[in-house]
Formats: sequence, C-alpha cells, structure tokens
Amino acid sequence: MTPPTHTPDWLRELRAGAIVPPLRPRVPLWAGESVIGSVEPGFFHKLALHAMTDGDHPLLKEERPGALGWRVMGDVTTSLNKIAVALHEAGLAGAWRDEQLAVPDQFGHRKGTVERAAVRPLGITTLAVHLVGQSPDGRFWVQQRAFNKSNDPGLWDTLMGGMVSAADTVETALTRETWEEAGLHVSQLLAMRYGGRLVARRPSTDGKGAGYVVEDIDWYVCTVPEGMAPDNQDGEVEQFRLMDAAELLDAMQRGEFTPEAALILSDAMGLA
Repeated sequence: MTPPTHTPDWLRELRAGAIVPPLRPRVPLWAGESVIGSVEPGFFHKLALHAMTDGDHPLLKEERPGALGWRVMGDVTTSLNKIAVALHEAGLAGAWRDEQLAVPDQFGHRKGTVERAAVRPLGITTLAVHLVGQSPDGRFWVQQRAFNKSNDPGLWDTLMGGMVSAADTVETALTRETWEEAGLHVSQLLAMRYGGRLVARRPSTDGKGAGYVVEDIDWYVCTVPEGMAPDNQDGEVEQFRLMDAAELLDAMQRGEFTPEAALILSDAMGLA
C-alpha cells in the first residue's frame, strides 16, 4: 500500500490533538529555582497537607510579582511523595501504582522522584517508551489493551508501550516492558532501531480535570522473527494481532487506537 502524499484530515486532527494548551491557567511548581511542573493556582487549597516530621511544610505559596506559583520545600522526593499521598486521599490522583517516576526540571536535570499517580495533577514531565513491531512480510504486530486498564481500556496500541520508571533508563525500560507486555526478549528481535520522539502536551482528567499531560515518548522499530509471536506476561493485554497497512489505517481512522499509538504508527509508516 502506497502512503498518501498529502496529510489526511484524521491525521492532521490527531497531530493537533497532541499539543493542546491547558483548559485553565497554570502556575509553576518549583524545586529551588528549577521548574519541575505546574498546577492550577488554587489546586493545593483542596488538600489537607500536614507538617512533615521535621516540622516543615512541603509547600510554600509564592505571590511575589513575577513569581506567582508554588515551591516544594525540603527534600524534593520526600515532599512530593507527601503531596502525592494527600492527592490520593483527596481523590485527586491517578491510579496508585507504587511506582516512582523521575522528576526532571525544565532542562531535563533530575531533581527527585514521585509516585506515578501524582504526575498529571502536578504537570510533571514523564518519559515513556514504545516499540513498533513488524513481521518479516511488513505487517504490524499490535496489542489490544486490557479492558480493566485505567487508561484507554480496550483500545489498540503499539506492540509495547510503557513508562520509564525512576529506576530505569529508556533502554532498560524497553527491555523490561517488551518482556512483560509481549513476552519477547529484545536480544531476539531483529533490526532494532530508534524511530523518533513523540511529544504530548494536553489536558488530563486526573485531578478531577485539573491535570496536564507533559510526556515525551521515545519509540523504536524492530522486526519480530518468523515463527515468533508476542505473549503477554503481566495481564495488561487483551490480545495481539497482525495487521497489514490497509487494516491498520482503517482502524486508526475509526479511532480504535490510542492517540499516541496512532501517531507513532503513522510516523513509522511514513505517512505525510
């Protein structure tokens, strides 16, 4: 199937949907002089935040001219995780995963870690990794997300997609998630290569609509050898399927894929 030479309307809309301004104004969340996230101005007033064991409060509101926002006080990891617990107790966090994600500043320097459930309400930048898998004849291996997943249940996705935890590099996350989601060892896959980076900036339903997605997704492409098929290990995948380019395009146009997967697969297919 020859890719179209012009960008179809559905793909143009999908790309526009990857970068969407916040629904309401947001102010910076600082750690020292570094920006590590953003929140709606009155968001923290909804929380019951008690003093930490050393008597310090985890947050300080800044209202100086040119410095309107919130500052994380004390140890960044300790304070952010205290805030995460308060968000959870107030019903303002995402699904609690007991998983720490790195917290980078505006320059990509790591300042601490935080429970995954808190990153969207706090507008913290996250890093994810996806793998596009093809069979030797050029068809695409895709997965259907389990119907009990908290995000995008039942939608189709790339062969593998997952967050990069604080304990991981992109490469170790790629290796671990490929095994957990698809039961495949990276060392057995052929022609592995880096595909690119997808940038997502859009409002999130976490925080009862006060969240904001700030995510960078590094994606890779590989060939799954003949006679080898993915086999889910962690219970988070409903099924795998091989789709040719025409079937894949039809499903993406019908909105059956997650937006991120559709954008990554469109790039992998070389769509304009």
